[in-house]
Amino acid sequence: MEYFQVSQTKASLGLALYVLGYGLGPLLFSPLSEVPLYGRNIPYITSLLIFVVLCVPTALVDNYTGLMILRLLQGFFGSPCLASGGASMSDIYSDIYLPLALTSWVAAAYGGPALGPVLSAFSTAKKGWRWAMWEILWLSGPVLVLMAVCLPETSANNILLRRARRLRRITGNSNISSQYEITQNNKAFYNVLIDSLIKPVEIMVKDPAILFANVYTSLVYGIYYSFFVAFPLVYPTKYGLDAKSVALMFISNIIGCALAMAVYIVYLWASLMPDRKANGQRAHEHRLVPALFASFGPPVGLLIFAWTANGKIHWAVSAFGVVLYAGSIFIVLQCVCVYLPLAYPKYAASLFAGNDASRSAVAFVFILFSRSMFVELGINRGVTLLAGLSILGIFGIFILYFYGAKLRARSRFAE
Repeated sequence: MEYFQVSQTKASLGLALYVLGYGLGPLLFSPLSEVPLYGRNIPYITSLLIFVVLCVPTALVDNYTGLMILRLLQGFFGSPCLASGGASMSDIYSDIYLPLALTSWVAAAYGGPALGPVLSAFSTAKKGWRWAMWEILWLSGPVLVLMAVCLPETSANNILLRRARRLRRITGNSNISSQYEITQNNKAFYNVLIDSLIKPVEIMVKDPAILFANVYTSLVYGIYYSFFVAFPLVYPTKYGLDAKSVALMFISNIIGCALAMAVYIVYLWASLMPDRKANGQRAHEHRLVPALFASFGPPVGLLIFAWTANGKIHWAVSAFGVVLYAGSIFIVLQCVCVYLPLAYPKYAASLFAGNDASRSAVAFVFILFSRSMFVELGINRGVTLLAGLSILGIFGIFILYFYGAKLRARSRFAE
């Protein structure tokens, strides 16, 4: 705001456009990762390479419009790991161990927005806002090298396609073909590519269960980002905390995520995995059971924060509300992320792409209006409004649990 002399809303576009970008990027890169010709790694490495390159002009740009465009592009090209990581996990792990793998992936994606302010607040206070842009480069550059050198391909269709090509070259037998080559023999590559690119939107529009899950998680995600806007409005004015101390309050989200991970992993080892081994595969909606209980946590946590973050009650009480909110939301999102690839394994990447796009679009809008809402209504009433919206999520997860099978039965994508 100070450097470019813009309003609060225009300043918040830096975050909002980044979030929007990593919702739009998967609509291109995730479907491409399901085309056997490319596999998972080409979209991963190509997009991350462009992301790393974009970090440099983003840190050096000297005009507001250019910064906003670069932030949108950063989000766009930095998105595949956020959207397709779950699909890669489903390539590697059987459905009995998939929830364990997804726990770490969801935790990383979920905890990132909370960890970012903690990492940047102290350095930017000394070095200025551009320092945060350089930090992104320093963190993502080594990851790009590791990904390019060490990450194996996980797409089964891509592996079989390359194996068939290698066998033809070694044996000279031109009749050796992969299943993809046999299936797509009569289809033009252009048609295959277009079909893959429209798949995320097609599934979301035509499949009622996926549409319902996306609407629900979009609401959860929008509230999550709105809630973050309340922190710098509450703790400096009500408790007299400086910017660095306010940034440390975001650790409450990480604590909630860590506690929820522990609870969820105990549930997997003590209940779900023994049940799966003893009774075989249950209906996919059985994986939503923890979310039925966790769905009550967000409104309770939000209400605790809304009516205790007033400067009269110790800040730890409102921080507890944040911990409860963050932990329960983590379990809800974890259950949904497990539910989607199990019900639709063939289109896992497209499902995560569609879900990511809808969540990010809603979060984009919420980021822009949240501050004005809190200023006009006050923190207590504004966060209470978010709690009321979270109550809709309770009904949503129960509807998905009891009627998800009927919704999937009407789908031509489900398995």
